[in-house]
Amino acid sequence: MTDGYEVPGATATVLLSAVVARVTALADRLGVPHTEVFRTAQLSTASGVPESVVKALLSGQSVGEPDLQARFLQRLGLLRRTRLKPNGRKYTQQEIADGAGMSRQQAGALINGDRRPTMEHCDAIQRFFRVHAGFLTAEDPEALAGALQRTEQELLQQLADREREAAAAASDPLERLLQDHGVRGIAWRAAQLPSDQHRDKVAEWLDMLLESVKRPES
Repeated sequence: MTDGYEVPGATATVLLSAVVARVTALADRLGVPHTEVFRTAQLSTASGVPESVVKALLSGQSVGEPDLQARFLQRLGLLRRTRLKPNGRKYTQQEIADGAGMSRQQAGALINGDRRPTMEHCDAIQRFFRVHAGFLTAEDPEALAGALQRTEQELLQQLADREREAAAAASDPLERLLQDHGVRGIAWRAAQLPSDQHRDKVAEWLDMLLESVKRPES
């Protein structure tokens, strides 16, 4: 370890690589742009990792890992900038101390870097700011992987919703016709046409198609 930085663990790096690959595959399957799922500013806020490090890690670069105290100060600083009071102001040292169950002197020493944090300190501050366990202590690749795993869960939910809708459509002949013929996509593209005359032609074609199939009576 040199200058407060150390080499990140190989396990955390492998975990991050695997999560990035899964999120990328899900985004491609859903047609979601990579720029939407890999928003570095949002990932930085969610993980506590500096945005410049997020960008480097996502591009596969090897970056130095801050030691525990440097990481704690970095993440705590981000929490104080991004997790604000309802009035939009930062929490004071006294408010953090009261919420974390420690003295103002203890909180001040931790915030100013005059005292090394214990796991109890970290747990108490994480509870106060309502962030997940390990937010203040996880290595950068592990923290980023955790944030991306939450993105992965959101994408998996979107995929499940889409498959559920597709299954429902498959049981309805009219919905199946619309899906099989890409009518919805055609209608959307028709809206991009330059004139009502063009759109009327598309509407006539749709009318003929829809009249050829009737929804079964319930």
